[in-house]
Amino acid sequence: MVGNVLTLVARAREGDPRSVARLISMVENGDPRLREVAAALAPFAGRAQVVGLTGSPGVGKSTTTNELVRALRRAGRRVGVLAVDPSSPFTGGAILGDRIRMQEHTTDPGVYIRSMSTRGMLGGLSVATPQAVRVLEGAGCDVVLVETVGVGQAEVEIASLADTTLVLLAPGMGDAIQAVKAGILEIADVFVVNKADRPGADATYRDIQGMLSLGEREPGDWRPQVVRATAVKGEGIDEVVAAIAKHREWLEGSGRLQAAHEKRAAVEVEAIALAALRARMGDLGDGTALGKLAAQVAEGVTDPYAAADALLAELGERF
Repeated sequence: MVGNVLTLVARAREGDPRSVARLISMVENGDPRLREVAAALAPFAGRAQVVGLTGSPGVGKSTTTNELVRALRRAGRRVGVLAVDPSSPFTGGAILGDRIRMQEHTTDPGVYIRSMSTRGMLGGLSVATPQAVRVLEGAGCDVVLVETVGVGQAEVEIASLADTTLVLLAPGMGDAIQAVKAGILEIADVFVVNKADRPGADATYRDIQGMLSLGEREPGDWRPQVVRATAVKGEGIDEVVAAIAKHREWLEGSGRLQAAHEKRAAVEVEAIALAALRARMGDLGDGTALGKLAAQVAEGVTDPYAAADALLAELGERF
């Protein structure tokens, strides 16, 4: 079984798309060999530049991703794409919209595209996305583009995963007040005002610049770039790539890149630990510690904080 995992990783390192697909499927499905997969991929962590794309539905994330792949391939970069799609309420699967839009890249051996279902996960990502990024890093991708589902003001999980976060905006998506209050805008390293050929694009550009001028920054801090683009025509994409490269240079020059990788790893480790803890709480079963404590809280015999302390003590004794 260990040998099979090592063989899959070795073939993925050689660029075999089927091996990459199998590894990501193992991650998504919580395969029992997942620990072996993670251990085999660990030496290749942090080698890829992870770029996140997020924004409201309809701003052109998929089209922009498609054009970024084209530009990066022209530069000789090997590219992985993780396109997180909403889950079907019936099957739990992804709608695969991004594969429809990126068909021109499907035969390119230097591009790997994978649609992932959120499976009910909030925050614009799938729970398996961080490990899927590790698979693509192990497969030798120079750049991994992670496109979130269409999100609103608070779904900002992408910021903890990506080295550089692109927030896409479009004319008519809201006025200046909306721009200021939208929490999703606070995570941007680069703003892309897409559909810049439409009326209102200049106003959107000014609104974002105005919002940025109000922010407080320490000397040497990164000031988010604002770029105009019309992705459907391929216009402004080179400027977006240049802005991403500029942010990368700042991360490396300021020493923030290592800090970003450590933050990403901390989030990943915490998520795995919490999942294991929930599983262990489930192992306690009804009628034991958790069930009895829940009954005591419901009856007013104890408070939830004291019950939580007692549950943690029980877990500590058993495990």
